[in-house]
Amino acid sequence: MKRLYPAQPLVDVGAILIRDGKILLEKRKNEPDKGKWSVPGGLVELGESLEQAVTREVKEETGLTVEEPKLFDVVENVVSNEKGRIKYHYVIVYYFVKQQGGKLKATSDASELRWVQLAEVEKCDLPKRLREFFHKNKLRLEKLDSCH
Repeated sequence: MKRLYPAQPLVDVGAILIRDGKILLEKRKNEPDKGKWSVPGGLVELGESLEQAVTREVKEETGLTVEEPKLFDVVENVVSNEKGRIKYHYVIVYYFVKQQGGKLKATSDASELRWVQLAEVEKCDLPKRLREFFHKNKLRLEKLDSCH
């Protein structure tokens, strides 16, 4: 699947894990948004449901197992180059998930993992679309906890 200059939008999932007022963020190893903080997630594989994708991505990137994915929000990320050609186009489906188990360890696309206070998230170096997501959903996020 071609990510850079794709022929059509790509479907991506993102996982919202919150514990004691903190959200799990990962520092991205790869483009797009290499070096920026994001939530665990990635592309949906052919034949995979969105819920299967989000649980797989969390396991691959964080070592944690999650369950009960609940649809939280859907956003688009469209990035054009200087000539106006579409460089990236993702439809990102965010799910709130419950932590089931596992041991937290950065792997796959994540170079670092960090639990960040929800009130401090917007101070992190976030991709534009994720910053907008947090701003839009701040009050909803504050009511969630992945451990209960």
